[in-house]
Amino acid sequence: MSNFPTRRAVLRGAAVVAALPLVGELSAGSALASSPAGHGRGAADLGANVLVFDPSMGDAAIQAQVDAVFNTQQSNQFGTERYALAFRPGSYNVDVNVGFYTHVLGLGDSPDDVVINGHVTVDAQWLQGNGTQDFWRCAENLCIVPPDGLDRWAVAQAGPMRRAHIKGDLSLWPSPPGNQWSSGGFLADSVVDGQVQSGSQQQWLSRNDSFGSWTGSNWNMVFVGTEGAPAQSFPDPPFTTVDETPTVREKPFLTVDAHGRYQVFVPALRSNSAGTSWAGGRAKGYSIPLDRFHVARPGDSAATLNQALDRGLHLLLTPGVYALSAPLRVTRTSTVVLGLGLATLQATHGNSLIEVADVGGVSVAGVILEAASADSPVLLRVGHGRSRARHADNPTVLFDVYARIGGAVAGGAAVSIQLDSNDVICDNLWLWRADHGNDGTVGWSVNPADTGFLVNGDRVTAYGLAVEHYQKYEVLWNGEHGRTYFFQNEHPYDVPTQSAWVHDGTNGYAAYKVADSVSDHLAWGLGSYCYFDLQADIYTDRAYEVPDTPGVVFTDLMIVCLNGVGGGGILHCINNTGGPVENGFGTYNMTGYSNGVGSD
Repeated sequence: MSNFPTRRAVLRGAAVVAALPLVGELSAGSALASSPAGHGRGAADLGANVLVFDPSMGDAAIQAQVDAVFNTQQSNQFGTERYALAFRPGSYNVDVNVGFYTHVLGLGDSPDDVVINGHVTVDAQWLQGNGTQDFWRCAENLCIVPPDGLDRWAVAQAGPMRRAHIKGDLSLWPSPPGNQWSSGGFLADSVVDGQVQSGSQQQWLSRNDSFGSWTGSNWNMVFVGTEGAPAQSFPDPPFTTVDETPTVREKPFLTVDAHGRYQVFVPALRSNSAGTSWAGGRAKGYSIPLDRFHVARPGDSAATLNQALDRGLHLLLTPGVYALSAPLRVTRTSTVVLGLGLATLQATHGNSLIEVADVGGVSVAGVILEAASADSPVLLRVGHGRSRARHADNPTVLFDVYARIGGAVAGGAAVSIQLDSNDVICDNLWLWRADHGNDGTVGWSVNPADTGFLVNGDRVTAYGLAVEHYQKYEVLWNGEHGRTYFFQNEHPYDVPTQSAWVHDGTNGYAAYKVADSVSDHLAWGLGSYCYFDLQADIYTDRAYEVPDTPGVVFTDLMIVCLNGVGGGGILHCINNTGGPVENGFGTYNMTGYSNGVGSD
């Protein structure tokens, strides 16, 4: 193997850790009993797995509960426990280690309202210093003041940090000892006063951030609307820098006032922006009192949740796993579906999980979509069939939405996310057909999945799109005027034979396919990697496949072969141009491709 490990190769050297029992310090409701949720309009009991902290509880008591959660969740990669650690406004002298399925959030109006005089850390010592599996965790709306001047956030996919203020430096790779690799990440609407150190990060997206400085590069570092970003220089070093973010709004977040009344704040849409939404004071937007939400608990059925939606309520999904035999149907404009603690929706009867009508302004945020049965046609869909309706003034946005096929439970889904509506924005998606997991949940016919991301609508924009291991086109884009800022991909590891992975005389499938009928599509900062681990000499003819027309332009794209032994690889980077990378470790970069012409 090369020095750039794949996830399954790493996992073979370490046992898959089973779910650990909840430690005694976290008896049900203990944190909420110490810090009441409040009273009056907007008060709520958020459940035993939302631990609400207040400075009056004392730092030692808070530290003990934070440590107890981490001890349970540090290596609990495919367990069912979920936690949100919520800090009321104030100052805390604690260190917060963030394990699997742990959501750390400040409850203030501004990140500086909750000050952690300590570290908020993701490291990888549970896997010998390798962070390529540090998935499913998040931190947001905090000010972090590390006493040694350095905070560490060594994540892979599904590990975003949002709306944070780091008063010091930020490291994006694990601490020694170990091989110290990390693989993918997303930082948005955040300020780092000092330097961001990318180290071994293989790829990264920063959107609407502000940095003192940045150092380090590897394969694919993308900056969109980020102040203090390095200048455009792909591939040496591989920095892709876009000065402004064309259109975006930030993820909704939970707040609490001095009387214990909760609201969800929905930030306003911004156009042609750089830097954070809160740089000039409180961000623009509006608050929704919590009494306009159904506060969902694991065990709520699809019927219960749909009754709440039909009454015009929003949904706040508290931490846990929700077994659903039918989809949640969102039919009202500007509905918010907000998950805490990586709330996980499981399709148990070959059903979809979320169906959003062709309406504007919907937010779906902070959820894992999981196939827990065979033959779901789609897990999440926005719209139903092509539409002429325009939603540019009030777009639907998907924030931190993750799909999982296999890994925790066996299951299959033809498509993970399908977008039929126009003007949808996607802000940090990871769509994953599992390459490792619990016994009996992974295999070519065990967790089948054709396509991760299917776009039929026009003017769809993706900031941070990661799609991995699907068995056909992993991204299939049929709509016009699509835009992607950062794409990360791995081809399926487990192709059994070349004959099992061919179509129309073509070896394999492109990871990112723009339909032949499309005349306008732009993408920046793309990486696609292969590692065929059955030593069966597997090839794919190309990583990216696009129509040769002037309006379809790919900027800063690359391919990597990680096969340390055996044959196989990617024969061309895009269409029939660029490459190959095969029969061992290798990379190939292109600065651009349009109308049949590529630039090295």
